[in-house]
Amino acid sequence: MPANSSPSPQLTATGAPRAGGAGTLGDLTVSRIGFGAMQLERLRDDRDAAIALLRRVVELGVDHVDTAQFYGDGFVNGLIRDAFRPEDGVVIVSKVGADPDPGAAIPLRPAQRPEQLRAGVEDNLESLGLDCIPVVNLRRLDTGPGLHAEGDQVVDLDDQLAVMTALRDEGKIGAIGLSAVTLDGVRRALPAGIVCVQNLYSLVTRGDEEMLRLCAEEQIAWVPFFPLGGAFPGLPKVTAEPAVTAAAKSLGHTPAQVGLAWLLHHAPNTLLIPGTADTGHLEANVATGTVALDDDTLAALDAVESRPLADITLG
Repeated sequence: MPANSSPSPQLTATGAPRAGGAGTLGDLTVSRIGFGAMQLERLRDDRDAAIALLRRVVELGVDHVDTAQFYGDGFVNGLIRDAFRPEDGVVIVSKVGADPDPGAAIPLRPAQRPEQLRAGVEDNLESLGLDCIPVVNLRRLDTGPGLHAEGDQVVDLDDQLAVMTALRDEGKIGAIGLSAVTLDGVRRALPAGIVCVQNLYSLVTRGDEEMLRLCAEEQIAWVPFFPLGGAFPGLPKVTAEPAVTAAAKSLGHTPAQVGLAWLLHHAPNTLLIPGTADTGHLEANVATGTVALDDDTLAALDAVESRPLADITLG
């Protein structure tokens, strides 16, 4: 069966029910609960365990996997290349805009210039063993956390979109997404045909609510990273919020599952990519798709105070 096809929208190409149901990513249908591969670098010394975890991803009905060449300097992409088969129908989403910088406090350095974006796509193609990457996100440096652009790394969005569009026209990427971008940036990029936006967003960090609404109106997938917060010092943890822990106790689920379920309920264009290097956590994340939130629980969660990212002190 060709990659990305399936017997029905609710089933993956392997016939498994799509984790969290079916969502859209441009012209593609994918599981609403995907998998973020960044943490697989923790399994560098146990490649067999990493491959087994990725095979479990397929078994659980996940067919949307997020990665990057700069995750482990190609190590994670190599795992994905070796673990997945064309008949699995897994949609690989990668990103460009940064390069590995081993040993640095943040082990990345900006790579924003057009020629660096093109080189990043070529590196991803080689390490993933693909002729075309279904979706590639342009990781801007407009918002935190993490890298900041200085000097020749301050590049106009239009110049970046020009090279991304050229790569799409050449057939090296299937579609373009944006990451770490402002609302104005999304608006400027709409004519280029953006299929997804990845920004820091969670129940407790909802500063991009207007951007989320714009994406819903334009049928652009909303793919929050750090969906449970807590990844940086000062970034609040969803699982520590009293309303979340109360809902978890009442419903018989974990606080993490409640936090992820809220994201799925909050907007129909949301696609989740929670990451883990542990099979048990993977299975718990996928089970989020079965968490039902009643109106009273949703109201209590909606009422949780959102903390603006600008007020968060990042290490």
